[in-house]
Amino acid sequence: MTEVHRSATPDLMSLSWETLVATTLMLSVIIVARYFAIAGLVYWALWKRDPEKVPFRKLTAITPAPKTIRNEIRWSVIASLIYAIPGAVVIEAWKSGGTLLYTDVADYGWVYLGFSVFLYLFLHDTYFYWTHRLMHRRRWFPIFHKVHHQSRQPTPWAGFSFHPYESIVGASIVPALVFIIPIHVGAILFILMLMTVVSITNHSGYELLPDSVLRSFFGRSWISAAHHNLHHLNYRCNYGLYFRFWDKVMGTDIMESKYDFLGPRVRDASKVTS
Repeated sequence: MTEVHRSATPDLMSLSWETLVATTLMLSVIIVARYFAIAGLVYWALWKRDPEKVPFRKLTAITPAPKTIRNEIRWSVIASLIYAIPGAVVIEAWKSGGTLLYTDVADYGWVYLGFSVFLYLFLHDTYFYWTHRLMHRRRWFPIFHKVHHQSRQPTPWAGFSFHPYESIVGASIVPALVFIIPIHVGAILFILMLMTVVSITNHSGYELLPDSVLRSFFGRSWISAAHHNLHHLNYRCNYGLYFRFWDKVMGTDIMESKYDFLGPRVRDASKVTS
């Protein structure tokens, strides 16, 4: 069993700036390539194919203009470059033993590994909910969040379509947590991939989950495209990222009442027997 590090006291000023810049550039390429690969695939599968061949529910009749899509891509690329900076800091700090990242599952066990993933997602979701609500305040909206809402009906390309100020706010939380809460390297990579997929699919304009799943406990707890699409149509609701927990607690959650396909199911009268 490898040694478990209980604390992390990184000396960020001691990091090599040349190495940090090189790692940032490398991560930028990876993050941008990942964005184009996932967003491009989802966009083609949902928006560029014959609608008759798309087996998912389109959420509105709005078709974004080409200019809007170009802006989504431009802002997302800029955001990807910004997200690479704290990621590079984490990588370089990890190399010098200054984080709580670990590689041996035996250090904390499988139960903790699963718990740490949930904990990170919940903390990330909490941070996102409250900073997101703050950015919707009249004073802050035009500075931080207006760019993202230029996509009234977003496409998968809008997954990271943020103003640089919003990108800085959003990019800070997960890297900060690796200096506070131990997490396996594989778990953090899973979280980062999940964050990318969720961000892109929740802006896809199509609900990818079956109605039966949306009506289940999972569907009533997890945020999907149908939930987030309502936020782009009505700015005063549905602020969460992964979970509907904070929206429900704070009274900002709307979903089932806004979609006929999630309302009470009408029984087929022909099947009712006396």
